[in-house]
Amino acid sequence: MSIVLAELPVDQQQAVAHTRERVARLHAELPRNGLVVWTAGNVSERVPGLDLFVIKPSGVSYDELAADVMVVCTLDGNKIDDGTAELLAPSSDTAAHAYVYRHMAHVGGVVHTHSTYATAWAARREPIPCVLTMMADEFGGDIPIGPFALIGDDSIGAGIVETLRDSRSPAVLMANHGPFTIGKDGLAAVKAAVMVEEVARTVHISLQLGEPHPIDDSDVTSLFNRYQKAYGQPTGPSAPGETR
Repeated sequence: MSIVLAELPVDQQQAVAHTRERVARLHAELPRNGLVVWTAGNVSERVPGLDLFVIKPSGVSYDELAADVMVVCTLDGNKIDDGTAELLAPSSDTAAHAYVYRHMAHVGGVVHTHSTYATAWAARREPIPCVLTMMADEFGGDIPIGPFALIGDDSIGAGIVETLRDSRSPAVLMANHGPFTIGKDGLAAVKAAVMVEEVARTVHISLQLGEPHPIDDSDVTSLFNRYQKAYGQPTGPSAPGETR
């Protein structure tokens, strides 16, 4: 049975509308932080209380990404009828996002980019080693490599889940593809995407100077626990654009 947006209860329609606005705003963070070119990359966010998520349309310029063009999908990756005359096709990565939402109930946001330095590590199929306190804080260790998978079905999503299910990292470098990040919501996943590129660049530069020193596992755990429990203000998540 297909879902028609106009037939949902008013409070659910409002939840969808709010999520579309958030996802449209969050997409602006990708070019602003130099994580994407042209129409590449995507942000999605789960609609609170519903088995739906919102993602960008395929092949549409970032300058044109307003709330009303965001695509609403079921957790099977099927777009719903939002009442527009012509439904826009969702991102080519929609199946991967949908798989993550189906198999990781705690995840509320997913981001994919082809940011330069992180994707260079993915091309080498090499994890980014935890040699920075920032990495220990944000990722709880190395940023792992996921398996190679072709676009178009559940394979990428399965690789993301397989790699991150038992990891503290909110990021995975899918082999020969690029970074995918997860978070409690879209903002948290965007932050992780920004931080992945930052540490990928810094560690790359470090390697040009010599061999960086890894941080001891016990210190990584101590740093991660402190940052996750004590950093920031207790009033709520950071505003869009804030990264630390």
